[in-house]
Amino acid sequence: MMLTKRRTIVVDADACPVKAEIGEAGRAHATPVLMVASHDHRLSPEEGVDIVQVDRSNQSVDLYIVNHIARGDIVITQDFGLACVAIGKGAVVLSPRGEQYTDDNIDYLMERRHELAKRRRTGGKSRGPKAMNQSDRDRFQQKLTKVLRNQQENHDA
Repeated sequence: MMLTKRRTIVVDADACPVKAEIGEAGRAHATPVLMVASHDHRLSPEEGVDIVQVDRSNQSVDLYIVNHIARGDIVITQDFGLACVAIGKGAVVLSPRGEQYTDDNIDYLMERRHELAKRRRTGGKSRGPKAMNQSDRDRFQQKLTKVLRNQQENHDA
């Protein structure tokens, strides 16, 4: 008999605005949640949510996540680089606004990020993301719930 690792929701929690929604969805679908943040961020464990704190160096959170995710895990991040690696490892990757990063869109997103960084280095301006609102939170929670249901149906089939 082969044991399979239980899927986990793994969160790049340093700047994640939907931590409460993730915890609720994890509990509702009996899916463990792992929040990973640097020591600069104060997180409190709660039922169904484990916390891992790593040092504050530049890529510590991303490296921890990359080294601990497995195929079928759900990764929540707004970092396109982390998303790209997580997709390659077979994870389902969502932004905190509910956008799913896939092989079909990650190259475009990485290229766009590169072009905006080049513009900023030459003195150009770029706008940051708009502030999160309740509609964004609802869209995220709906998408995460859909992913969890789909994975449960595929696991039960």
